[in-house]
Amino acid sequence: MAERARTLLAAVAALAICAPAWAAPSLPPEPQVIAALDSHPSVAAAASRVDAARAGASALARGTHEFTLQGSYVSRDVTNEGRFNEFDAQVMRAVRLPGKAQLDRSAGELGVEVAHNRMEDARHQVSLMFAGLWFDWLVSAELRRNELASAKLLEQELRALERRRDLRDASQLEVDQAQAALDQALGQAAQTAAGETQARVRLAANFTDLPLPETAPDLGQPELPVQALEDLRGLVISRSHEILAADREAARLDVVARRSERDRMADPSVGVRVFSERSGMERGAGLVFQMPLGGGYRKAQAQQASAEANAATFDLASIRRMVEATADADLADVRSRMETWQRFASAVRSAGQAAERSAIGYRLGATDLADLLLIRRQHHDARRMEIMARGDALRALLKLQIDAHVIWKDEDIDH
Repeated sequence: MAERARTLLAAVAALAICAPAWAAPSLPPEPQVIAALDSHPSVAAAASRVDAARAGASALARGTHEFTLQGSYVSRDVTNEGRFNEFDAQVMRAVRLPGKAQLDRSAGELGVEVAHNRMEDARHQVSLMFAGLWFDWLVSAELRRNELASAKLLEQELRALERRRDLRDASQLEVDQAQAALDQALGQAAQTAAGETQARVRLAANFTDLPLPETAPDLGQPELPVQALEDLRGLVISRSHEILAADREAARLDVVARRSERDRMADPSVGVRVFSERSGMERGAGLVFQMPLGGGYRKAQAQQASAEANAATFDLASIRRMVEATADADLADVRSRMETWQRFASAVRSAGQAAERSAIGYRLGATDLADLLLIRRQHHDARRMEIMARGDALRALLKLQIDAHVIWKDEDIDH
């Protein structure tokens, strides 16, 4: 009957691993996480840069050419003729040649797209930071609970040994061995508790708007997401804001290069001039025209802009390769971490069975205390490694989902 129950439990566990489900059931509620991410200073700063880019785009659309007012007043004294008041004034404004205004508007619009994608990439990086800090806390708390469970078991064993010693059924050496094992477990529990406190402090300091419970939630079990892992790998690339930002920046610099090439022919300035001489005896008005003659400086500027546009194209190719490598690494990491966790979970089951048999053998006198403590230590170490492997699997699954933008989605992702 017991064997049948163990077989049924193993089958249920296998189904739980293979069933499509949420990858990290131990996460906080999604609205709370989204609010914490959006209020993070790095994301807020990037959002302000989007506002700056919009203002810059508006400035480019209007252009730098403004009306210029110039004038003078002179009081002239002419011998034998008297004193005359004279003045002149002119208003001028440079005019963008055809095609330049459209290029300026395009550059401004692309600049806004670049800033927006960089803001979303900053949000993505903050999401990864939150995931890391969150699981640092959960894993350290799970390790502490494991240490305390071992310490509780050892404490029960010590109390039983002390009673047996008093009845002269156990030696002081056995009591000392059990006490040493308990002290070691309590020391490790204190160490992991310190790590848990430190992890919670870091999490709370970086995400002040996220309400944290007093105790960390259970670590939970790794579960494969609804989407196929290969599909998530493809989404990492297609939804990458880093690629989109680099693509839009390359397009913007291409527009800037074309604008610089057109600017080798300077914009003319036209205006109106009025004057009054000899106290109004001579008056006049007319049109004025001014145009800089482009030279080597404008040519060098155009060459610089063209080279920067070429560099941005290569940057885009480099970033695309880097994101593809990240996607491949995410996929491989999930598979290897899941396999590692499953092997450690199997080791925990085997070590637990060995510990149970050893405890029965010790009670029957078939094994001594040293063997029992050794096997229990092995079971404890197996649980510890399983917890760490489980945390690594959860981290890998969550990172793949964050990189694929299927969790804590931003406003640009189609729901």
